[in-house]
Amino acid sequence: MQQTESPIIRHRTREVRVGSVGVGGGNPVRVQSMCNTDTRDVPCTTAQVRALAEAGCELVRLAVPDEAAAKALAAIRAQSPVPLIADIHFDHRLALAALAAGMDGLRINPGNIGGEAKVDAVVAAAKDRGAPIRIGVNSGSVEKELLARFGGPTPEAMVESALKHVAMLERRNFDQIKISLKSSSVLGTVAAYRLLARKVDYPLHIGITEAGTLVRGAVKSSVGLGILLWEGLGDTLRVSLTHDPVAEPGVAWEILRSLGLRARGPEIVACPTCGRTEIDLIGLAQEVEDRLRGVTEVFTVAVMGCPVNGPGEAREADIGIAGGKDLGIIFRKGEVLRKVCGNDRLLPEFMLEIEKFLKERREESPCD
Repeated sequence: MQQTESPIIRHRTREVRVGSVGVGGGNPVRVQSMCNTDTRDVPCTTAQVRALAEAGCELVRLAVPDEAAAKALAAIRAQSPVPLIADIHFDHRLALAALAAGMDGLRINPGNIGGEAKVDAVVAAAKDRGAPIRIGVNSGSVEKELLARFGGPTPEAMVESALKHVAMLERRNFDQIKISLKSSSVLGTVAAYRLLARKVDYPLHIGITEAGTLVRGAVKSSVGLGILLWEGLGDTLRVSLTHDPVAEPGVAWEILRSLGLRARGPEIVACPTCGRTEIDLIGLAQEVEDRLRGVTEVFTVAVMGCPVNGPGEAREADIGIAGGKDLGIIFRKGEVLRKVCGNDRLLPEFMLEIEKFLKERREESPCD
């Protein structure tokens, strides 16, 4: 199925580089996530970084809560297939240790690390390393003075907080900056980014914080991030879920795909089932999705529950199957390839056809 060209005109921001990955300045919207492992556990954290990268993450953030975690960073960075960002709170020594360990970026608010000399040290180290700094303001981290002035963690208060931190870096001639303004409120988050985008041209990292469990978090993130991306805002994004973080990049990529911004892996379309369905369509669709999870080529797969209408309804799919009672029809672009008898043969026969389809595509475009 042909991807519709996106009508979105993206907000123009300057470029920063996180390791080998360009952010802002016309680069694609980057997909990011964060490990939930104990950073001090090098094998476990390295395994999760790799799993996130395989799921489509281009940047991964690690919590650095103490000196032991900082000491583990060099070993993790040496084994990471993607750039890594150190998440630091309050202690400038951890930021210095993270940069010395080879981390590609920092998430730190300079106003919270204690004094001008400490900010000087972190900025100097970031310049030497060529590492950008993300200023991350959450609704729960707004300074008390701003809360009092604005009457709470309003969008205006969040933007004012971010600009205070930005000014500290700019006074030191540091402009390798990204900014995030996250709230658990979709509308509050959207309002904050809209306001910020009128004031700065730094790349924006977007997300809905504390979005919730898998379904709730995916819905809130899709609504909030979808609005922002539709308005051209956002240079990196994270879908924050109270779930295995490896699920986050898949949701992020589907948001980007639905807006025509980027695509990765197959799009799987499936009918919602009805009283006429005579196969386990839900199980079949899920199994197809699971088996194709590691495929990065972009194409459309249809899994339909009616062999009579299925090929016609999904005629634009690159390849599909429509199953009925003890019978399935495998088709490409609406044209029937062959019939499969027996429901137990539907999945294995369909996967063989998908493998054949992919082999042909790879032979036609060996450099893709």
